[in-house]
Amino acid sequence: MGNPEKKRLTAAIIPIILVVIMGILYLLADRYLIAHVEIADVSAYALAAAGTSATAAPLPSTADQIALESAISLPAADPGTVYSDDWNYQSETVSISIHPVTTGSGKDQVTYFVADVILNDATQLQSAFAEDKFGTNIIANTSEIAGENDAILAVNGDYYGFRTDGIVIRNGVIYRDQGTRIGLAFYKDGSMQIYDETQTTAQELVEDGVWNTLSFGPALIENAETATGFGVTRVDSNLGNHTIESNNPRTGVGIIADNHFVFVVVDGRSPGYSRGVSLSEFAQIFADLGCTDAYNIDGGGSSTMYFMGRVVNNPLGRNKERGTSDILFIGS
Repeated sequence: MGNPEKKRLTAAIIPIILVVIMGILYLLADRYLIAHVEIADVSAYALAAAGTSATAAPLPSTADQIALESAISLPAADPGTVYSDDWNYQSETVSISIHPVTTGSGKDQVTYFVADVILNDATQLQSAFAEDKFGTNIIANTSEIAGENDAILAVNGDYYGFRTDGIVIRNGVIYRDQGTRIGLAFYKDGSMQIYDETQTTAQELVEDGVWNTLSFGPALIENAETATGFGVTRVDSNLGNHTIESNNPRTGVGIIADNHFVFVVVDGRSPGYSRGVSLSEFAQIFADLGCTDAYNIDGGGSSTMYFMGRVVNNPLGRNKERGTSDILFIGS
């Protein structure tokens, strides 16, 4: 007939265990799934912030634009005209050329896409948030965010919404000032710098002319020196995080000269099409492209390149995007 005392004890313990499990599940959902909106209308917030900002830095010269027109096989854009095809776009103010690259074969094959970008105005390199909201766990596909912002070219951003730290400056507006890791700063003068977030503040960066920041990493190339020691690299200390050195889909950005950027998206986890690359291999891609600085941003299933209304890469080998919190894009 059993032990009545044991039955009573079991009956008392089971509800406690269920409450604990439900509490843990709620905490996990709250951390990783439930959207927490801090700014419900980013466009309005940015417009209000712009009204109190300092005067903008002067626009860069057109020297790089002229150099690109001489270097690539596109006709020079006449005033007010735009040239474009499936892999190129050129206007008076921006030139974009996308190059699909395949190396290796069989299970060692790697496929990636390089977008070579030269801007006349550094502020054409912009950022946008999913649903035009700022907060955690707010996501949309890169292509959706790009389409809503009339982007010519876009890549996924740093997935700022997965974490609550880092310095987040987007389109000249401060959204978060919690220096934590090695970040990346794009300046209004067309330069790009890798920096230590813990050694400055968001306000100081804006005053120095920073237009956008990314908080992910690691740095791949800094001052023409290719980084090493990626085997112990971790971006966050959240549950389940691990070293990110192994072969993965990747997204990154590098700079060749002021206002001359390259965006690289590597497909991966798809044997026979693209295995992905290690961080060391990713750094070498940027070095081979002639970058003086390069930075790794969110990858894996997020890695997406959008151009002229379509996704040009093959996310995870399934042509299926994964939602992200933000994008970097080039507008017209």
